[in-house]
Order: sequence, then structure tokens, then C-alpha cells
Amino acid sequence: MHEELRAALAGLLDGLPPKQAAQAVERLIANYRGRTPTDAPVLRDRADVAAYAAYRMPATFEAVRAALAAFAARVPDWSPATHVDIGGGTGAATWATAATWEGPRSTVLDWAQPALDLGRELAAKTLPDTTWQRAVIGEGLSVPAGTDLVTVSYVLGELRPEDRHAVVAAAATAARTVVLIEPGTPEGYLRIREARTQLTEAGLRIVAPCPHSDTCPITPGEDWCHFAARVNRSSLHRQVKGGSLPYEDEKFSYVAATTLDATPAPARIIRKPQLRKGQVLLDLCTARDGLQRTTVTKRHGTHYRDARDASWGDDWS
Repeated sequence: MHEELRAALAGLLDGLPPKQAAQAVERLIANYRGRTPTDAPVLRDRADVAAYAAYRMPATFEAVRAALAAFAARVPDWSPATHVDIGGGTGAATWATAATWEGPRSTVLDWAQPALDLGRELAAKTLPDTTWQRAVIGEGLSVPAGTDLVTVSYVLGELRPEDRHAVVAAAATAARTVVLIEPGTPEGYLRIREARTQLTEAGLRIVAPCPHSDTCPITPGEDWCHFAARVNRSSLHRQVKGGSLPYEDEKFSYVAATTLDATPAPARIIRKPQLRKGQVLLDLCTARDGLQRTTVTKRHGTHYRDARDASWGDDWS
């Protein structure tokens, strides 16, 4: 889906004055960071939507795909037949879902019609069976009962607390699997942590990234749980975001919960592994012992080779 999405986004800003695009991006950055909860759509018109798609879709796609891949690794014989993307805007999470599993029927719910319209245009050739539906994202939101997968990506920070709670409740009540993604900031982590508690109280089991469904062992204010996804920048992406590097790392926090018979990994690597001469230091979140650092040396044989190849966010056992 990388190349298909890149092709769909090509030429998106043609005809849009650079100053208008830059102003739209600046406002969207503030909203993306979750500092302006609102009860109105963030994306107001075609200029906003085009700037958003060029600025955020590649990074959102990679972050959601990473979260879905972590979940999919724990349920290798399962795939969703139905998918609802709450607050999906131009559909990045739907592209990520299609990149993870074959054949899900996706419905994108959003309250901004310009976002839905552009999302439909971008997906017309690659994801033609996707349904784009206008809906209020908050209290009163309804998700069809028995939906296999619900995604909510980079949305909770835009909502007032009561609407945030309503969205998570709607997902938890109706879906077999719920995957929530937020920016990898302390504030984004706290929103995921709050939603995680809501999901477990609704009876879902946490499958990723956590190795358990108990209370998160991180002390709020001292640290936060987040991961990184590599984003290859297209010329359009560099035009909108600035900078010269051909890539960037998108930091994100997430939780995946399910009613399926799924077992989380025994542990997960929660920081970039540190390579030393003859050893690898791994920071882990574990099912039994909470947060811990383990040192893997050459004496551990294949475990050492696995540790050298391991990445931030991987399972560990």
C-alpha cells in the first residue's frame, strides 16, 4: 500500500497557494498535538483536507499499520471481515487495515464531509468498496454490533472528555477488536492509558503492546509508553513538512484490545535496544515483573542474535 497511497496523494496540492497550504498545516499541527478539544470538525474545507492528507496521511498510515501488525502477530489465523474507522477523515487507517489483511469491508465515519469526499477520491482505484459516512464523533455515536475491527487513530485528542469516553464506549460495546492510536507524547499516552482502562472494564483483553491487562506499570509524569514507525518521505511530503531527510520517525502510542482468544507476548521492547560490545540492553515491559532491563550477552547464543536483530516495539520472550 505504500506506493498506492503515494500515487493517490501525488498532485494533491496542485493549484493550492503555498501560503494557504502552510497556514492550514500550522493550524492542523496544533490540533494534531491534541491541545484544542472541540465539538466541531477540525477539517473545515478542501484546503484543510488537502493539507492534512499531504501532511499526515503517510505518517498516520505507518503508525496504524505498525499497531495493527503487532496485534495481527498475536492472532495469525484471524482477519477482520468488517472494519469501522471512527473519525477516519481521509482514510489513512483504512489503507493501513487493507495493508494488514485482505478483504475487510471498511466504513469510514467522520463529521467532516470534505475529508470524506477527498478520502473517497484517493481510495477510488485501490479501495473502491469502502463506505464513507458522515457521523458525529462523540456522544450518540453508534457502531454496528458484531463489527470485527474498530480503529480510532489520532482522534481522541481532538475530543472533549465526554465525547472521548463515548467514542471508546461505542467501540468497546460493538466490536470484537479495538485498536486506538494517539501521538507518542505524554498527553497522547495518558489518553491511551485512560481508554485502555475503559476497554478492560468493558471486558476486552489487552493484546498489544502490553503483555497483560493489569494496570500499566509506568508512573504518569515520570515516563510514557510510545513507539516509532519509519516514514519514507515523498517529494510532496517534504514540500509540506519541510526538511531534507528522505525519512522521519513517527512517534505514537497505542493499545489493541479484543474479545478473541488471543494471548499477548510475554514481554515487549519499549525502548530502542542499546548495542554494546558483546551485549544488548533491552528495556522491557513484562507480564510478570513489570518494567525491567535485561542484558543479553554472547553467552546466550541464539537469544543474543535475536536481541541484536530486535527493534523497539517488538515482542520478546
